[in-house]
Amino acid sequence: MALLLTFVIFLLVAVAISAAGLRMWVRPKEAIERVTSVGVVADDTPPTHPSLAFRDLLKKLGSMMPQSPKDVTVMHRRLIRAGIRHPNALAILYGAKIALAVLLPLGMGVIVARSEADQSNKFLGVLASIGLGFFGPNEFVNLKARRRQKQIRRGLPNALDLMVVCVESGLGLDQAILQVAKELEHAHPEISEEYALVNYELKAGKRRAEALRNMAERTAVDDLKKLVAVLIQADRFGTGVAQSLRGHADYMRVQARQVAEEKAAKLGVKLVFPIFFCILPSLFVVTVGPVVVKIMRELLPMMNNI
Repeated sequence: MALLLTFVIFLLVAVAISAAGLRMWVRPKEAIERVTSVGVVADDTPPTHPSLAFRDLLKKLGSMMPQSPKDVTVMHRRLIRAGIRHPNALAILYGAKIALAVLLPLGMGVIVARSEADQSNKFLGVLASIGLGFFGPNEFVNLKARRRQKQIRRGLPNALDLMVVCVESGLGLDQAILQVAKELEHAHPEISEEYALVNYELKAGKRRAEALRNMAERTAVDDLKKLVAVLIQADRFGTGVAQSLRGHADYMRVQARQVAEEKAAKLGVKLVFPIFFCILPSLFVVTVGPVVVKIMRELLPMMNNI
């Protein structure tokens, strides 16, 4: 069974490589035309980078995959939250899922064919590789989105303080958002990008409340949603923007202090397991080890002689 599986996988890989070679590299017609100087046409097209060709291949694979409108909307929202706004990002993601769902089982099949495990374990290994290849890109996008949300959450207090300074110095809210996007471009590029998108939407003619709601929907960060709610309410009810931002900045500063105190309070409980499993064994070896060695060398022979 293992030999047959190895032969089938080798045959499939050989056929795929041969077809790709005949399609992409072996071009006898062009070689004959180049030798006989017949039909030679100057090609001004620049060479394609292998990474771009691989991306186009993933795009074609993703376009062949049947897509549900609901799933497309959800995945597109996740890609935006991860900061991936390429127009073909969704097709490339689906293409990566198809490619990994095919390549990982082939590699796993080659590995398990040489092992001496049971057939059921081999089948489970191949099945797990299929699931990992198909769902792995989704988890990568989710991980990147959570990391980006963490960076936005970390840079929001600085952005809010800078907005307070800009508004209190006489700038309007739109100009303050633009100035914050320029100033935080290198320190906090994620929140600077979101503020720049708000500025672009305002220039395109959208209402300020709609542009701010879009930013809150794109990022899905609770602290940023609270800031957007404060700005919209201040704009709607005519409250001073500077006063509202100052109050919200004080609230966020207190909240950040409380979060830090909570983490500090949890630190003692979290250190129990590293201390118990990493520090105490070495401490026991250093303190009790010499006594145990001395007992085994001196006391046990004496007891045996008695």
